[in-house]
Amino acid sequence: MVHPVVTTGDVSRLLDDLVERVPEARQAVALSPDGLLLACSKGVDHELAEQLSGVVAGLRALAVAVGQHADTGRVRQIVVQMGEVFLFIAATPGGAIIAAVFAAGSDMDAVAYEVALFAGRADRHLPAFPAPEETPVPAHRQAVAGGAHSG
Repeated sequence: MVHPVVTTGDVSRLLDDLVERVPEARQAVALSPDGLLLACSKGVDHELAEQLSGVVAGLRALAVAVGQHADTGRVRQIVVQMGEVFLFIAATPGGAIIAAVFAAGSDMDAVAYEVALFAGRADRHLPAFPAPEETPVPAHRQAVAGGAHSG
């Protein structure tokens, strides 16, 4: 018997629980690190799910690139504040991405806690994604870091 890699029903139920349980939560999705939609909460139609997937994957890629360029460590979370909503993005321990939309009046400390708690709970229902290989530091950055100057 072949078992699915992702138990989307379980993850969808967990996303629904997050949206129903957390005040001001509107929608939530789970993605692979490269933006493949794994599951979504109720009320997220296919078009919105695809749009969120693309936006979230792009924002996460930008944040990871900034972290690598600035040598500041792993990206833990991303928060985008808009006029009427917050977009909160976090990774599970296994590497999947959780994104949730909350009303602008949300208590962001509570949101951060709830999304982190959710990421831990959902992780056992999601596949583990291999960590991306470390990007080698370009030679010109090594020279600057080592004190050498280029002509």
